[in-house]
Amino acid sequence: MLWKICDIYTDYLIYQNKYATATGLSELLPNDVSHDQVTRFLNGDLFGSKELWGYIKPEVRRHETVSEGALLLDDTIEEKPYTDENAIMCWHHCHTKGRHIKGVNILSCLVNYGEVTLPVGYEIVHKDIQFSDVASKKLKRSASVTKNEHFRNLIEQAHVNTVKFDYVLADSWFASKENFDYIHGLKKYFIIGLKSNRTVALSQNEQMGGKFQKVDALSMNDGQSKIVWLKGNVFPITLVKKIFINEDGSTGVLYLASNDVNHDADYLYQTYQKRWQIELYHKSIKQNASLSKSPTKRIRSQSNHVFASIVAFCKLETLKLVTATNHFALKYKLVVTANIAAMKELQNLRSSLVAA
Repeated sequence: MLWKICDIYTDYLIYQNKYATATGLSELLPNDVSHDQVTRFLNGDLFGSKELWGYIKPEVRRHETVSEGALLLDDTIEEKPYTDENAIMCWHHCHTKGRHIKGVNILSCLVNYGEVTLPVGYEIVHKDIQFSDVASKKLKRSASVTKNEHFRNLIEQAHVNTVKFDYVLADSWFASKENFDYIHGLKKYFIIGLKSNRTVALSQNEQMGGKFQKVDALSMNDGQSKIVWLKGNVFPITLVKKIFINEDGSTGVLYLASNDVNHDADYLYQTYQKRWQIELYHKSIKQNASLSKSPTKRIRSQSNHVFASIVAFCKLETLKLVTATNHFALKYKLVVTANIAAMKELQNLRSSLVAA
C-alpha cells in the first residue's frame, strides 16, 4: 500500500503546479487516495537511498553499458528560509551564493550512460550536533558525518550494487586526498576539479624532495595537460587546464585532476562535461518534481518528500527517453493541458450562467 501511495504521490509532484499537500492530492483523487493515507506515507517508514536503488535498479540495468559509464556526484541546497529549523532543515554554506542559507542539503550520486542519467543514491546532510559558538555565543550545528564521508559512502554503495562505471566526476569541493585515494583503490578513474592553490610536483623525485609549486604557477596553455604528483598522493595525476568565457564576458580557468594518465586533455575534458547532467538534475527536481513545494514540518516527512521528488525525477527521465522531450517541455505540456481543461470548464460555467 505504501508503494502505491508513493506512486500516486510522485505522479502528483510532477503534474501539480503549486504546493504539494496531502489535502491537495486527496481533492484531486477523492476515490483513490485519502488525506490520511498521504500523511501516513510521509510520516511513516523512512525511505532513502536503499529504497531508491530498489526502485531504479531495473532501469539502470536496462541502460547500462560495459564502458563509458560515469558516476556524477554533487550536492545542492533547497532553500527554505521560513521553515522551522531542525537537523536537516538548517544553515549550510552555499558556494554558488558565497554565503550561508537555510534549507535542506542533498548530496546525490547519479550514473550517466549517454542520453540517460539516473540517480542511484543520495544522502541528506544531517547536522545532528549542536554547540555554542565561542565567538558569537550563538547556537550552531555540525554534522557527525561529513559530506566527503558521504561522498565515499555513495561511491562504495554504487560499487557494491555493481553499477557499471569507469569514471567518477565531481567539482573541486570533493578534491581531497582521501577521496582520490579511495577511488584509485577501487581501480576506477576520477576526473575532479582542482583549486588553483593546490600544490604539485613535476616528477616523483621532486615529490620525494618536497619540491612543490602551486597549480596556477605552472606554465600551461589552454587545453594542455601535464603529468604531476599531487602533494599527499603517491600515484601520478594528469592535470588539465581549460580556459573558458563566463556569461558576463569574464575569463575563467578550470583545472582538472585525473588518475587516468592514458588519455589526452581533450578526452578528459569531454568526459568531464558529462558532469553538467547533475546540474540539470538539481534544476529539474526543484522546478519539475516539486522539491521545494512541500509544507512538511517534521524530519521524517521532509526526508520522505525528498525521496519522492527524486523518484519523480526518475519518472521524468524515463518519459524523456520515450517521448524525446526534455523534463521542462514535459512539465509545460502538462501545465498547458491543465489550463485547457480549466478554460473549457470556465466556458461551461459561463454558458450555464447565460442559459439561466
